[in-house]
Amino acid sequence: MSRIAYVNGRYLPFRDAKVHIEDRGYQFGDGVYEVCEVRNGLLIDQRRHLARLARSLDELRIRIGYGLLYLQVTRGVARRDHAFPAPEVPPSLVVTARSLNHSRNEALAAKGIAVVSAPDNRWGRVDIKTIGLLPNVLARQAAIEQGARDAWFVDKDGNVTEGASTNAWIVTQDGKVVTRRPDRAILRGITREVLFEAVQAQDLAIDERTFTLKEAYAAREAFVTAATQIVLPVVSIDGHAIGDGKPGPIATALRRAFHLFAEAG
Repeated sequence: MSRIAYVNGRYLPFRDAKVHIEDRGYQFGDGVYEVCEVRNGLLIDQRRHLARLARSLDELRIRIGYGLLYLQVTRGVARRDHAFPAPEVPPSLVVTARSLNHSRNEALAAKGIAVVSAPDNRWGRVDIKTIGLLPNVLARQAAIEQGARDAWFVDKDGNVTEGASTNAWIVTQDGKVVTRRPDRAILRGITREVLFEAVQAQDLAIDERTFTLKEAYAAREAFVTAATQIVLPVVSIDGHAIGDGKPGPIATALRRAFHLFAEAG
């Protein structure tokens, strides 16, 4: 697909898309974003993504009146100053799209991924989907340099919060599906929300609670969820094999069932 970007009212070839040097998103991380899967030409879970975008904008007090699919919105262009601009300036909106390699993603899911743990050094409102992702970038890069694909953040109490770009899940030895409850320490992932329906449809017990890294090492299965990857089995955490070191049946079944519950529009 040829790449077109929407930037503040204009559709442009991707290579020509530009933003102002004083856009607050690029100077302060003062913006939010969304990522939607596109499947068979349809946006998956658009309603949920837009609802989360609206919440994030409301939390940052960015007012916007566009009636489109939003992917990245910043507070706009203003003279550099940490305080909100006075008077208000129009928010900046950027929308882009790209194709995903479905067969590569399926191969990755069939093999499973490795993750490593990292101290959670992010700010205290990661429930807002802001564009300030430097700790996530550094954690993900550290994971890659260790031969893993993702990093799982661990808080000061030794509990897993979430992945650098995913939500984290385990399956306990007695078959319960566990993920952290949606407090301010994690982002309420849209894929995470949809997966609850898939879990319930398979008559699996689900438990929203904290879990420790040690508990994750001993899990029967582990997996991550994200809009770009749906459900990816985790077969290793910090070098510890999870289960038999292969993608587990529950994660595999949930990946297969996901689009039966997701909204396409």
